[in-house]
Amino acid sequence: GRWEVEELKENTVPGDRGLVLKSVAKHHAISAMLTKAFIFDNKPLIVQYEVNFQEGIDCGGAYIKLLSSSDDLNLEYFFDKTPYTIMFGPDKCGEDYKLHFIFRHKNPKTGQYDEKHAKRPDVDLKKFYLDKKTHLYTLVLKPDDTFEMLIDQSVVSRGSLLEDMVPPVNPPKEIEDPSEKKPEDWDERPKISDPNAVKPDDWDEDEPSKIEDPDAVKPEGWLDDEPQYVPDPDAKKPKDWDEEMDGEWEAPQIPNPKCETAPGCGHWVRPMKNNPKYKGKWKAPMIDNPNYQGIWSPRKIPNPDYFEDLHPFEMTTVSAIGLELWSMTSDIYFDNFIICSEKEVADRWAADGWGLKKLVASANEPGMFSQLVTAAEDHPWLWVLYILTLALPVGLGVLFCWPAKKTDEDIDFKKTDISKPITKGELKQEREELDDDEIELEEEKENEDTVED
Repeated sequence: GRWEVEELKENTVPGDRGLVLKSVAKHHAISAMLTKAFIFDNKPLIVQYEVNFQEGIDCGGAYIKLLSSSDDLNLEYFFDKTPYTIMFGPDKCGEDYKLHFIFRHKNPKTGQYDEKHAKRPDVDLKKFYLDKKTHLYTLVLKPDDTFEMLIDQSVVSRGSLLEDMVPPVNPPKEIEDPSEKKPEDWDERPKISDPNAVKPDDWDEDEPSKIEDPDAVKPEGWLDDEPQYVPDPDAKKPKDWDEEMDGEWEAPQIPNPKCETAPGCGHWVRPMKNNPKYKGKWKAPMIDNPNYQGIWSPRKIPNPDYFEDLHPFEMTTVSAIGLELWSMTSDIYFDNFIICSEKEVADRWAADGWGLKKLVASANEPGMFSQLVTAAEDHPWLWVLYILTLALPVGLGVLFCWPAKKTDEDIDFKKTDISKPITKGELKQEREELDDDEIELEEEKENEDTVED
């Protein structure tokens, strides 16, 4: 596979270049020694780098390997079997989107190495592989045996090296005895057929599930003498038809036009209906098995391979970094690799690299209107949604703001409410009427007091 150092195809940062995988369906390998080996003791390990799938990704990986220190490590011969301590990064094939975190754990009893895989992140990773943007991948391993995986500085997965790896770092204390076998007379059936059950005398297993409907009547107008299909009268025998070679020519069949207006043609057959006498094959009812012994399992014995590694963080020292990849898509862009122990250092490194790329990409983003038009070009049904969204407020505005038509009742009501001028004579008359009313009320009150006395 071929590598190049190039600028990004889109959202280019002037003067900034990265490592680009250029070949398709090839094995690629490139690596470099670290200026200082990383020893897993009392400091965290932070691994961070950028990836851009400039052409999308069909099937291929973009993960890195931190290569294990050894006396015979020779990067001139770096390939897929070169021992590594950690593998981390994105990988995709078909619709399977992965973010790997794998570390090779040394068995303290046998000295053999086994791969331990972190559980899959719960978030949807698809957008990071298809949007053709530069994304920042970060792995943080801590001396307390915990880990975090981040994309664009947001945590997508976290867990414990002791509890969230597959297979687990530490094997079980007990295992099933491989020498034990299930006894031949062991009964694991919770239910059995009732041995005392007898098929009823009136149970007829030969009754069909469907029978002809005796109440059905042939529809009026049914054309018994007309076939459903007839030869095409417009068809003609091809000029190159050879009856000796091809046989006697026959016109192709077409639906009988006389049957189009009729309820049916040809021989009428009664429709079928469910047979009320049908019961099917008789089976004895199920009852609890009196001899049920439960699900058999072999006894547990101490695991001869058991060990307990309480600090799997103490991994094999790392002295080199490498990309060992196979891909069906070209132009995968890598940039700004960093291995350190201080989060502040990694964050500053990200701000100076990925942060600038993010700003440039944001500045080049199309406006909201352009995004809506582009989305509608890909999904034409969105135009209907846009029109309805615009039409709804306009329609409501017209409905509530359009002046209402005045009715005759409204006009009559308003006429009676019109105030009229009052003359001095009318005003004097109203006052006299009020005085008379007050005198009458006082007389009634005095009469009530007299009655009470």
